[in-house]
Amino acid sequence: MSFSSPASLLEVELRPDRPPVLHVEPPADAAGWAAQYREAVRAQVAEHGALLVRGLGLGEQEQVRAVFTALGGEPMAEREAFAVRQSYGSGLYSSTAWPDNQPMCMHHELSYAQRVPTLMLFACLTAPAQGGATAVADAEQVLRALPAEVTERFEREGWLLTRSYNDEIGASLAESFGTEDRETVENYCRAHDIDFEWRDDGSLRTRQRRSAVVRHPVTGRPCWFNQIAFLNEWTLAPEVREYLVDEYGEDGLPFNTRYGDGGPISEKVVQQINAVYEEHTRREPWQAGDLMLVDNVRTAHSREAFTGERRVLVAMAEPRVPAGGTPTPEGDRR
Repeated sequence: MSFSSPASLLEVELRPDRPPVLHVEPPADAAGWAAQYREAVRAQVAEHGALLVRGLGLGEQEQVRAVFTALGGEPMAEREAFAVRQSYGSGLYSSTAWPDNQPMCMHHELSYAQRVPTLMLFACLTAPAQGGATAVADAEQVLRALPAEVTERFEREGWLLTRSYNDEIGASLAESFGTEDRETVENYCRAHDIDFEWRDDGSLRTRQRRSAVVRHPVTGRPCWFNQIAFLNEWTLAPEVREYLVDEYGEDGLPFNTRYGDGGPISEKVVQQINAVYEEHTRREPWQAGDLMLVDNVRTAHSREAFTGERRVLVAMAEPRVPAGGTPTPEGDRR
């Protein structure tokens, strides 16, 4: 079995407008290549925050599963999903179901959970005709670039995620919690510091407060780590927001974000956050067979709008409790 030389792993192509790209000669066994070069690949991810590996020729679901496991260990099961994914078992998923013509803004996967994946793995089996890149942004740089008037309150109070579960839009109870049993859902919420309320119509509404800035588990450096902008009502397309507010009311949106004390976040603040993300975005169009690894604490990621068929498989690995705690604003009496 023949693989590229170890020295080639140091020849990562670096450009300021795209993630680091590692070009490899197609191996006879992609999983074997991943196992052999795991430490070198992971070192590149640690150095750069993300790495696109091109040349592995990934094309089959089980092949992707083996490569993901070789590089990231046993994948974690997703809980608290905000949108639907198809599960292929053992922690392997499709990318999130989201309208093709709507971008998914920059975010850190499951940043609202107590235990978050610190590593994301993506594999492109079918590249879209146009668009659809999984773009990345350095969360340390984003934090430094955001205006102090935006970050100070979030650093002090954290951020609040509110969710309303129904059977019409977003992930259902079963898709988010793995069950529809009320007692099991309630026990999960209590164990994960989530306030919950059952509505008269049987739907569930939850609130959870999390830190907006956490320290990286390896470097200790602060990172802007949240989904404040992505899950906020002002990031939605205007016509989508108008429909949802008309249909469900301001307090019944499938998801929304607020300041940690419950105060509303203005459209201006959301626009400022998304503008800074865009300034720090690096993108590279997918090619079929590509592999991408993302440090989920240091690096935010997005999915751009696209045309044509796009098939990307995803796994989440190495869950940890972020170092940052859950701020409790003065006067909170939960």
